[in-house]
Order: sequence, then C-alpha cells, then structure tokens
Amino acid sequence: MKVKEIKELTMEELDQQLQDIKKERFNLQLQQVSGQLENSARVKELRRTVARIKTIQNQNVEG
Repeated sequence: MKVKEIKELTMEELDQQLQDIKKERFNLQLQQVSGQLENSARVKELRRTVARIKTIQNQNVEG
C-alpha cells in the first residue's frame, strides 16, 4: 500500500487494515515455518506497510 493511499483512509479503516495485515502476517509465518511459503518478499512488504500505517496514525493523533 502506498503512503498516498494510506493517508486517504479514516482512523477506523486504518485500524481494520492493521488487523487484516496482522492476520495475513500470521498466516505467512505459519507457511514459512512449515516450508510452504512461496513469496518471502510479501512478509517484508507487510512489515513496512504496518510501519507506514502506524506512522500515519501517530501523525493524525498529534496533528
């Protein structure tokens, strides 16, 4: 997800995105442990998206 897309979301939508990403990350971690993970770059992408979302949330709260 791009920063521009994230900035357009409401706080509730951001919270929902975080929940969805955490579920997906958990599933990917299970696949990685069992050796079934095909796209390991997706884990890194999700981790960065979480950081972007949390950054935008903090900016919205402070400003």
